[in-house]
Amino acid sequence: MNTIPATTTVAIVGAGPAGLTAGIALADAGVDVVLLDRLAEGANTSRAAVVHARTLEVLERFGITDEMRERGIVVPHFVMRDGERAIVEISFDKLPSAYPYTLMLGQETTEAILLARLEKAGGSVHRPYEVTGLTQDENGATLTYTGPDGAGSLHADYVIGADGMHSKVRDAVGIAFTGASYPESFVLADVRMTWPDARDQVALHLSPEGVTVIAPLPDETGDRYRVVATLADAPEKPDLQDIQAILTARRPASNVQVHEVLWSSRFRVHHRVAEQYRANRVFLAGDAAHVHSPAGGQGMNTGIQDAAFLGDVLARTVHGEPKLLDTYEQTRRPVALRVVSFTDRVTRMATLRPAPARHLRNLLLSTVTRIPAVRRTLAFRIAELDNR
Repeated sequence: MNTIPATTTVAIVGAGPAGLTAGIALADAGVDVVLLDRLAEGANTSRAAVVHARTLEVLERFGITDEMRERGIVVPHFVMRDGERAIVEISFDKLPSAYPYTLMLGQETTEAILLARLEKAGGSVHRPYEVTGLTQDENGATLTYTGPDGAGSLHADYVIGADGMHSKVRDAVGIAFTGASYPESFVLADVRMTWPDARDQVALHLSPEGVTVIAPLPDETGDRYRVVATLADAPEKPDLQDIQAILTARRPASNVQVHEVLWSSRFRVHHRVAEQYRANRVFLAGDAAHVHSPAGGQGMNTGIQDAAFLGDVLARTVHGEPKLLDTYEQTRRPVALRVVSFTDRVTRMATLRPAPARHLRNLLLSTVTRIPAVRRTLAFRIAELDNR
Protein backbone atom coordinates (compact mmCIF):
# COMPACT_ATOMS: atom_id res chain seq x y z
CA MET A 1 0.00 0.00 0.00
CA ASN A 2 1.23 3.51 -0.81
CA THR A 3 2.53 5.22 2.34
CA ILE A 4 2.10 8.73 0.95
CA PRO A 5 -1.30 10.40 1.36
CA ALA A 6 -3.21 11.57 -1.70
CA THR A 7 -3.46 15.15 -0.45
CA THR A 8 -1.65 17.53 1.89
CA THR A 9 -1.50 21.22 2.64
CA VAL A 10 2.20 21.66 1.85
CA ALA A 11 4.45 19.25 -0.03
CA ILE A 12 8.21 19.70 0.29
CA VAL A 13 10.48 18.14 -2.32
CA GLY A 14 13.95 17.60 -0.88
CA ALA A 15 14.85 16.81 2.73
CA GLY A 16 18.20 18.52 3.04
CA PRO A 17 18.71 21.30 5.60
CA ALA A 18 16.34 23.71 3.81
CA GLY A 19 13.54 21.19 3.32
CA LEU A 20 13.79 19.92 6.90
CA THR A 21 13.76 23.46 8.31
CA ALA A 22 10.63 24.38 6.33
CA GLY A 23 9.02 21.15 7.47
CA ILE A 24 9.70 21.93 11.14
CA ALA A 25 8.31 25.46 10.85
CA LEU A 26 5.12 24.16 9.24
CA ALA A 27 4.64 21.18 11.54
CA ASP A 28 5.13 23.39 14.60
CA ALA A 29 2.38 25.65 13.26
CA GLY A 30 0.00 22.71 12.92
CA VAL A 31 0.12 22.64 9.11
CA ASP A 32 -0.19 19.27 7.37
CA VAL A 33 3.10 18.71 5.52
CA VAL A 34 4.60 15.87 3.47
CA LEU A 35 8.34 15.69 2.71
CA LEU A 36 9.65 13.64 -0.21
CA ASP A 37 13.32 12.90 -0.89
CA ARG A 38 14.87 10.88 -3.69
CA LEU A 39 17.67 9.48 -1.51
CA ALA A 40 17.28 6.33 0.55
CA GLU A 41 18.91 8.07 3.51
CA GLY A 42 20.05 11.52 4.51
CA ALA A 43 23.51 13.02 4.13
CA ASN A 44 26.25 10.75 5.47
CA THR A 45 29.15 13.00 4.49
CA SER A 46 29.92 16.39 5.95
CA ARG A 47 29.58 18.55 2.80
CA ALA A 48 28.48 21.95 4.15
CA ALA A 49 30.20 22.28 7.52
CA VAL A 50 29.81 25.94 8.53
CA VAL A 51 26.89 27.24 10.59
CA HIS A 52 26.90 31.01 11.03
CA ALA A 53 25.52 33.21 13.79
CA ARG A 54 22.38 34.28 11.92
CA THR A 55 21.46 30.66 11.18
CA LEU A 56 21.83 29.75 14.85
CA GLU A 57 19.56 32.68 15.70
CA VAL A 58 16.94 31.42 13.23
CA LEU A 59 17.14 27.85 14.57
CA GLU A 60 17.02 28.91 18.22
CA ARG A 61 13.21 28.82 18.32
CA PHE A 62 13.30 25.12 17.44
CA GLY A 63 15.31 24.39 20.59
CA ILE A 64 18.22 22.70 18.80
CA THR A 65 21.06 25.22 19.03
CA ASP A 66 22.42 23.86 22.31
CA GLU A 67 22.72 20.37 20.82
CA MET A 68 24.35 21.78 17.69
CA ARG A 69 26.94 23.61 19.76
CA GLU A 70 27.62 20.52 21.88
CA ARG A 71 28.23 18.41 18.79
CA GLY A 72 30.18 21.04 16.84
CA ILE A 73 33.33 23.06 17.40
CA VAL A 74 33.20 26.78 18.13
CA VAL A 75 35.51 28.79 15.84
CA PRO A 76 35.61 32.51 16.69
CA HIS A 77 38.30 33.64 14.24
CA PHE A 78 38.79 33.95 10.47
CA VAL A 79 42.27 34.41 8.99
CA MET A 80 43.31 35.09 5.40
CA ARG A 81 46.87 34.02 4.58
CA ASP A 82 49.34 34.15 1.73
CA GLY A 83 51.79 31.40 2.57
CA GLU A 84 52.83 31.86 6.21
CA ARG A 85 51.79 35.51 6.33
CA ALA A 86 48.44 36.46 7.87
CA ILE A 87 47.00 39.26 5.70
CA VAL A 88 43.60 39.60 7.35
CA GLU A 89 42.49 38.57 10.84
CA ILE A 90 38.82 38.86 11.80
CA SER A 91 37.22 37.89 15.10
CA PHE A 92 33.54 37.13 15.57
CA ASP A 93 33.63 37.42 19.38
CA LYS A 94 32.25 40.99 19.38
CA LEU A 95 29.28 40.25 17.15
CA PRO A 96 25.92 41.54 18.44
CA SER A 97 24.54 38.03 18.71
CA ALA A 98 24.10 35.30 21.28
CA TYR A 99 26.31 33.24 18.92
CA PRO A 100 29.50 35.29 18.38
CA TYR A 101 31.33 32.62 16.44
CA THR A 102 31.25 30.25 13.50
CA LEU A 103 30.15 26.73 14.40
CA MET A 104 31.84 23.92 12.50
CA LEU A 105 29.46 20.99 12.25
CA GLY A 106 29.21 18.40 9.47
CA GLN A 107 26.06 18.53 7.37
CA GLU A 108 25.26 14.93 8.21
CA THR A 109 25.00 15.95 11.88
CA THR A 110 23.01 19.09 11.13
CA GLU A 111 20.53 17.05 9.08
CA ALA A 112 20.26 14.39 11.79
CA ILE A 113 19.44 17.05 14.41
CA LEU A 114 16.87 18.69 12.11
CA LEU A 115 15.28 15.34 11.25
CA ALA A 116 14.92 14.40 14.92
CA ARG A 117 13.29 17.77 15.57
CA LEU A 118 10.91 17.29 12.63
CA GLU A 119 9.87 13.90 13.97
CA LYS A 120 9.35 15.41 17.42
CA ALA A 121 6.91 17.84 15.76
CA GLY A 122 5.05 14.90 14.22
CA GLY A 123 6.58 15.04 10.74
CA SER A 124 8.58 12.51 8.74
CA VAL A 125 10.46 12.11 5.46
CA HIS A 126 9.29 9.69 2.77
CA ARG A 127 12.28 8.02 1.07
CA PRO A 128 13.24 7.22 -1.65
CA TYR A 129 10.61 8.99 -3.74
CA GLU A 130 11.63 10.82 -6.91
CA VAL A 131 9.36 13.51 -8.31
CA THR A 132 8.66 12.94 -12.00
CA GLY A 133 6.27 15.79 -12.76
CA LEU A 134 4.35 18.78 -11.44
CA THR A 135 1.23 20.51 -12.68
CA GLN A 136 -0.78 23.39 -11.20
CA ASP A 137 -4.39 24.50 -11.21
CA GLU A 138 -6.37 27.11 -9.33
CA ASN A 139 -6.65 24.82 -6.29
CA GLY A 140 -3.01 23.84 -5.88
CA ALA A 141 -0.34 21.64 -7.43
CA THR A 142 -0.11 17.93 -8.17
CA LEU A 143 3.19 16.07 -7.92
CA THR A 144 3.75 12.74 -9.62
CA TYR A 145 6.46 10.48 -8.25
CA THR A 146 7.98 7.02 -8.29
CA GLY A 147 9.11 5.13 -5.22
CA PRO A 148 9.50 1.72 -3.62
CA ASP A 149 5.77 1.11 -3.88
CA GLY A 150 5.49 2.27 -7.48
CA ALA A 151 4.18 5.43 -9.07
CA GLY A 152 1.73 7.80 -7.45
CA SER A 153 0.54 11.37 -7.15
CA LEU A 154 0.18 13.91 -4.37
CA HIS A 155 -2.02 17.00 -4.48
CA ALA A 156 -0.93 19.92 -2.29
CA ASP A 157 -2.21 23.41 -1.70
CA TYR A 158 1.42 24.57 -1.91
CA VAL A 159 4.74 23.03 -2.97
CA ILE A 160 8.25 23.91 -1.81
CA GLY A 161 11.05 22.91 -4.15
CA ALA A 162 14.09 22.37 -1.92
CA ASP A 163 15.55 19.78 -4.27
CA GLY A 164 18.94 21.27 -5.01
CA MET A 165 20.77 22.93 -7.87
CA HIS A 166 19.29 20.55 -10.46
CA SER A 167 15.78 21.14 -9.14
CA LYS A 168 13.03 19.26 -10.96
CA VAL A 169 10.46 21.49 -9.30
CA ARG A 170 12.13 24.63 -10.66
CA ASP A 171 12.37 23.10 -14.14
CA ALA A 172 8.75 21.93 -14.04
CA VAL A 173 7.42 25.45 -13.46
CA GLY A 174 9.82 26.98 -15.98
CA ILE A 175 11.81 29.29 -13.71
CA ALA A 176 15.18 30.29 -15.21
CA PHE A 177 18.34 29.74 -13.17
CA THR A 178 20.62 32.46 -14.45
CA GLY A 179 24.33 32.87 -13.85
CA ALA A 180 27.56 31.10 -14.82
CA SER A 181 30.21 28.63 -13.70
CA TYR A 182 33.75 29.18 -12.46
CA PRO A 183 36.48 27.75 -14.70
CA GLU A 184 38.31 26.01 -11.84
CA SER A 185 37.25 22.76 -10.25
CA PHE A 186 37.12 22.39 -6.48
CA VAL A 187 38.49 19.66 -4.23
CA LEU A 188 36.47 18.93 -1.11
CA ALA A 189 37.92 16.60 1.53
CA ASP A 190 37.73 15.76 5.20
CA VAL A 191 41.13 14.65 6.46
CA ARG A 192 43.16 13.86 9.52
CA MET A 193 46.37 15.85 9.48
CA THR A 194 49.02 17.69 11.43
CA TRP A 195 48.25 21.36 10.90
CA PRO A 196 50.25 24.30 12.33
CA ASP A 197 47.43 26.70 13.23
CA ALA A 198 45.13 26.78 16.26
CA ARG A 199 41.79 25.01 15.92
CA ASP A 200 39.90 28.19 16.80
CA GLN A 201 40.19 29.62 13.30
CA VAL A 202 39.05 29.07 9.74
CA ALA A 203 41.81 29.99 7.31
CA LEU A 204 41.54 31.11 3.69
CA HIS A 205 44.90 30.59 1.98
CA LEU A 206 45.81 32.55 -1.14
CA SER A 207 48.54 31.34 -3.46
CA PRO A 208 49.50 31.35 -7.16
CA GLU A 209 48.30 27.74 -7.31
CA GLY A 210 44.79 28.69 -6.17
CA VAL A 211 42.69 29.28 -3.09
CA THR A 212 42.50 26.85 -0.17
CA VAL A 213 40.21 26.86 2.86
CA ILE A 214 41.17 24.94 5.98
CA ALA A 215 38.66 24.57 8.82
CA PRO A 216 38.67 22.36 11.92
CA LEU A 217 35.94 19.74 12.28
CA PRO A 218 34.66 18.31 15.57
CA ASP A 219 36.59 15.23 16.57
CA GLU A 220 37.90 13.72 19.81
CA THR A 221 41.45 13.39 18.50
CA GLY A 222 41.64 17.04 17.42
CA ASP A 223 43.21 16.39 14.01
CA ARG A 224 40.18 16.38 11.70
CA TYR A 225 39.90 19.19 9.15
CA ARG A 226 37.89 20.26 6.13
CA VAL A 227 39.94 21.13 3.05
CA VAL A 228 38.45 23.03 0.11
CA ALA A 229 40.83 23.93 -2.72
CA THR A 230 40.68 25.12 -6.32
CA LEU A 231 42.49 23.19 -9.04
CA ALA A 232 42.50 23.64 -12.80
CA ASP A 233 41.37 20.02 -13.16
CA ALA A 234 40.82 18.14 -9.92
CA PRO A 235 40.79 14.32 -9.81
CA GLU A 236 37.36 12.77 -9.42
CA LYS A 237 38.16 11.35 -5.97
CA PRO A 238 41.22 13.08 -4.51
CA ASP A 239 43.41 10.76 -2.45
CA LEU A 240 45.96 11.38 0.30
CA GLN A 241 48.75 12.17 -2.15
CA ASP A 242 46.55 14.70 -3.96
CA ILE A 243 45.63 16.54 -0.75
CA GLN A 244 49.21 16.42 0.51
CA ALA A 245 50.50 17.91 -2.76
CA ILE A 246 47.98 20.75 -2.58
CA LEU A 247 48.89 21.69 0.99
CA THR A 248 52.65 21.28 0.47
CA ALA A 249 52.54 23.66 -2.49
CA ARG A 250 50.35 26.24 -0.77
CA ARG A 251 51.80 26.19 2.76
CA PRO A 252 55.36 25.02 2.01
CA ALA A 253 57.10 26.16 5.20
CA SER A 254 54.80 24.43 7.68
CA ASN A 255 55.60 20.75 7.19
CA VAL A 256 51.92 19.83 6.90
CA GLN A 257 51.32 16.08 7.13
CA VAL A 258 48.09 14.50 5.89
CA HIS A 259 47.55 11.21 7.71
CA GLU A 260 44.19 10.03 6.33
CA VAL A 261 41.51 11.09 3.88
CA LEU A 262 38.13 10.34 5.44
CA TRP A 263 36.03 11.48 2.49
CA SER A 264 36.70 13.43 -0.69
CA SER A 265 34.99 14.70 -3.80
CA ARG A 266 35.38 16.98 -6.80
CA PHE A 267 32.84 19.57 -7.82
CA ARG A 268 32.27 22.54 -10.06
CA VAL A 269 31.01 25.79 -8.61
CA HIS A 270 28.27 27.92 -10.12
CA HIS A 271 26.93 31.33 -9.20
CA ARG A 272 23.25 31.36 -10.11
CA VAL A 273 19.99 32.76 -8.74
CA ALA A 274 16.47 31.78 -9.77
CA GLU A 275 14.70 34.52 -11.71
CA GLN A 276 11.66 34.03 -9.49
CA TYR A 277 11.15 32.35 -6.13
CA ARG A 278 7.47 31.76 -6.73
CA ALA A 279 5.33 30.40 -9.55
CA ASN A 280 1.71 30.59 -8.34
CA ARG A 281 1.49 27.83 -5.68
CA VAL A 282 5.11 26.67 -6.03
CA PHE A 283 8.09 28.14 -4.13
CA LEU A 284 11.85 27.56 -4.29
CA ALA A 285 14.26 27.43 -1.36
CA GLY A 286 17.91 26.58 -0.73
CA ASP A 287 20.09 25.45 -3.63
CA ALA A 288 17.03 25.25 -5.88
CA ALA A 289 16.86 29.04 -5.58
CA HIS A 290 20.55 30.02 -5.42
CA VAL A 291 24.01 28.50 -5.66
CA HIS A 292 27.36 30.20 -5.28
CA SER A 293 31.01 29.84 -4.34
CA PRO A 294 31.77 28.09 -1.02
CA ALA A 295 33.80 31.17 0.00
CA GLY A 296 32.52 32.20 3.41
CA GLY A 297 30.40 29.07 3.86
CA GLN A 298 27.19 30.91 3.01
CA GLY A 299 25.20 28.34 1.00
CA MET A 300 23.52 26.07 3.53
CA ASN A 301 23.06 29.01 5.90
CA THR A 302 21.18 31.10 3.36
CA GLY A 303 19.02 28.09 2.48
CA ILE A 304 18.06 27.38 6.10
CA GLN A 305 17.13 31.03 6.56
CA ASP A 306 15.05 30.92 3.34
CA ALA A 307 13.18 27.88 4.59
CA ALA A 308 12.40 29.22 8.05
CA PHE A 309 11.00 32.42 6.54
CA LEU A 310 8.98 30.55 3.90
CA GLY A 311 7.61 28.07 6.43
CA ASP A 312 6.30 30.96 8.51
CA VAL A 313 4.79 32.70 5.46
CA LEU A 314 2.94 29.57 4.35
CA ALA A 315 1.77 28.75 7.88
CA ARG A 316 0.36 32.23 8.36
CA THR A 317 -1.28 32.07 4.92
CA VAL A 318 -2.89 28.72 5.69
CA HIS A 319 -4.18 30.14 8.97
CA GLY A 320 -5.89 32.99 7.18
CA GLU A 321 -3.50 35.92 6.89
CA PRO A 322 -3.85 37.31 3.36
CA LYS A 323 -1.34 38.86 0.97
CA LEU A 324 1.80 37.33 2.48
CA LEU A 325 2.96 34.99 -0.28
CA ASP A 326 4.84 37.63 -2.29
CA THR A 327 6.82 38.72 0.77
CA TYR A 328 8.98 35.60 0.52
CA GLU A 329 10.55 36.51 -2.82
CA GLN A 330 10.59 40.20 -1.97
CA THR A 331 12.54 39.51 1.21
CA ARG A 332 14.76 36.53 0.42
CA ARG A 333 15.76 36.94 -3.24
CA PRO A 334 17.67 40.20 -2.56
CA VAL A 335 19.54 38.34 0.18
CA ALA A 336 20.65 35.68 -2.32
CA LEU A 337 21.74 38.32 -4.81
CA ARG A 338 23.90 39.97 -2.13
CA VAL A 339 25.39 36.64 -1.06
CA VAL A 340 26.19 35.63 -4.65
CA SER A 341 27.80 39.01 -5.33
CA PHE A 342 29.85 38.86 -2.12
CA THR A 343 31.09 35.29 -2.58
CA ASP A 344 31.86 35.95 -6.25
CA ARG A 345 34.04 38.95 -5.37
CA VAL A 346 35.86 36.95 -2.69
CA THR A 347 36.43 34.02 -5.05
CA ARG A 348 37.74 36.14 -7.92
CA MET A 349 39.97 38.12 -5.57
CA ALA A 350 41.31 34.96 -3.96
CA THR A 351 42.11 33.22 -7.25
CA LEU A 352 44.20 36.03 -8.80
CA ARG A 353 47.27 34.53 -10.49
CA PRO A 354 49.55 37.35 -11.78
CA ALA A 355 52.14 38.35 -9.16
CA PRO A 356 51.58 42.14 -9.42
CA ALA A 357 47.84 41.72 -8.91
CA ARG A 358 48.38 39.43 -5.92
CA HIS A 359 50.85 41.84 -4.28
CA LEU A 360 48.45 44.74 -4.74
CA ARG A 361 45.57 42.65 -3.37
CA ASN A 362 47.56 41.69 -0.29
CA LEU A 363 48.62 45.28 0.34
CA LEU A 364 45.06 46.60 0.02
CA LEU A 365 43.58 43.89 2.22
CA SER A 366 46.15 44.22 4.98
CA THR A 367 45.84 48.03 4.94
CA VAL A 368 42.06 48.31 4.86
CA THR A 369 41.43 45.64 7.51
CA ARG A 370 43.60 47.47 10.03
CA ILE A 371 40.56 49.71 10.47
CA PRO A 372 38.37 48.25 13.28
CA ALA A 373 35.13 49.32 11.58
CA VAL A 374 36.09 47.41 8.44
CA ARG A 375 36.84 44.27 10.43
CA ARG A 376 33.51 44.56 12.26
CA THR A 377 31.65 45.02 8.98
CA LEU A 378 33.31 41.95 7.45
CA ALA A 379 32.56 39.84 10.52
CA PHE A 380 28.93 41.00 10.43
CA ARG A 381 28.66 40.15 6.73
CA ILE A 382 30.30 36.73 6.95
CA ALA A 383 28.08 35.82 9.92
CA GLU A 384 25.06 36.82 7.74
CA LEU A 385 23.74 39.14 10.44
CA ASP A 386 22.93 41.66 7.71
CA ASN A 387 20.15 39.23 6.70
CA ARG A 388 18.06 40.01 9.79
